[in-house]
Amino acid sequence: MAGGICNLSLIAVRSDTSDRSEMVNQLLFGDLIDIVDSRNGWVKAVSRHDGYEGWCDEKQIERLSQETLEVLSQSSKKVVTTTSALLTSTGVPPLNIIQGTTLYMLPNGKINGPAGEYTLSEGECSDERLKHPEEIVDIAASYLRAPYLWGGRSPYGLDCSGLIQIVFAQKWIRLKRDAWQQATQGQLVDLIDEAIPGDVAFFDNEEGKITHAGILTGRGSIIHASGEVRIDQIDHHGIFNKNRGKYTHKLRLIRRFSGIGKSL
Repeated sequence: MAGGICNLSLIAVRSDTSDRSEMVNQLLFGDLIDIVDSRNGWVKAVSRHDGYEGWCDEKQIERLSQETLEVLSQSSKKVVTTTSALLTSTGVPPLNIIQGTTLYMLPNGKINGPAGEYTLSEGECSDERLKHPEEIVDIAASYLRAPYLWGGRSPYGLDCSGLIQIVFAQKWIRLKRDAWQQATQGQLVDLIDEAIPGDVAFFDNEEGKITHAGILTGRGSIIHASGEVRIDQIDHHGIFNKNRGKYTHKLRLIRRFSGIGKSL
């Protein structure tokens, strides 16, 4: 099986082999993939961090040997914690990267990437694991006002489950991509009164399908992506939007992810 790495700051993963096809996900710089198919200048990529698959423009992917993929997978890592950052490397233009990007660290403190050794010239990164659940709320709040974007995973546009996945990834908790998949992970919290900051609430539609999710603040409110990343009130019924004067999402269940999952 062939593999590769995203060698640009952010690329689209599409449902089919066309730039006009629906964007179902995004890869960030450094995301590793397995390539399971190739067609008309496109590669079918399976993300190593969550198993999600879709089609990427092969020009935006750097192919890697399985040996190199394994070396990167097992190397020391840090994650970008500022909205944006800048990578520089000798002989190539600087590259802007975004919050949530995984960096593969070399023993000399440099960053291992497609063009060789990089330096983080601007921005911050961290390898700290979760110490307090409230840290999840703080990270989620850093995405406030980011626009809703179906399939998005960046501060410049994301969907509800993309927000949850990228927030927890910054504390090295690995979650699936879609809300219905995330709703099967972690520990079930029986009542909203028992929830703590950083717990994730899931919401269903009239057919009982999980269609939305958000991060509880522990203060009777929730951070979620709906039009934009915003804060709304929540109770045992669901999300109440004060601007619209009504409940917009019906609460189905709550999950706790603090301390679960394996390292990225």
